[in-house]
Amino acid sequence: MTNKYKNLISILIIFVFSFNLNAAEKKIPLIETNWSFKGIFGKFDRGELRRGYQVYTEVCASCHSMSQLSYRNLYEKGGPEFSIEIVKKIASSFDVKDGPNSEGEMFFRPGRLSDRFVNPYENVQASMAANGGAYPPDMSVLAKARQGGAAYIYSLLQGYEEAPAGINIDEGVYYNKYMYGNQIKMPNVLSEDLLEYKDGTKATVEQMSKDVSSFLMWAAEPSLEARHKIGFRVILYLIILAVFVYLSMNRLWSRIESK
Repeated sequence: MTNKYKNLISILIIFVFSFNLNAAEKKIPLIETNWSFKGIFGKFDRGELRRGYQVYTEVCASCHSMSQLSYRNLYEKGGPEFSIEIVKKIASSFDVKDGPNSEGEMFFRPGRLSDRFVNPYENVQASMAANGGAYPPDMSVLAKARQGGAAYIYSLLQGYEEAPAGINIDEGVYYNKYMYGNQIKMPNVLSEDLLEYKDGTKATVEQMSKDVSSFLMWAAEPSLEARHKIGFRVILYLIILAVFVYLSMNRLWSRIESK
């Protein structure tokens, strides 16, 4: 290999190393908090899920869809577990496009339990036109689609601040220290006492961020609690099996040694 190629390879190695080092230095740790659903015994906090749904409905739903959720999921076991009467009232408060009718025309009717969450826009193009060209992502599986999951969403909602000196931000773009690239088109939508929680909990920015993050985590993984239960049973079964195998082997070897 000629010196020319050796020098080129050396420069590339130094560049890659420096890039990775700078990326590691700029990466900010996510805000830490206690998540009730973490760990093998983790369960969703029903109060958090209900408050999170309220935050989504009153703050997020005007831009972000949740097309994978049906209203009936709100009363099913493992979720917010609203009463079926409340969920029927929630569903019927939305107008759902249906049809065609006997005359071949589309029409609107009150929502039903089996209906998916109503999309705030007719289509992707309409959503982008209403948001300055940015597409508000569907939130159904957002907590699983983003690295960091619920912790990333929780941090992002609290990460808005003035851009550091020397960083130019375009009009309609906001600085967020937890956003990939630090620039985001979604404005800071949370503020102290923005809404009034139905259970009396104080609606701080931190509380609302945690509640809606937990709700989005449940939406992305509604079977989490059931999976934890299965995992615990499997581990318990394996422990019991290991004990029986150990005792059996001891008994077998004791007979061999006695001979």
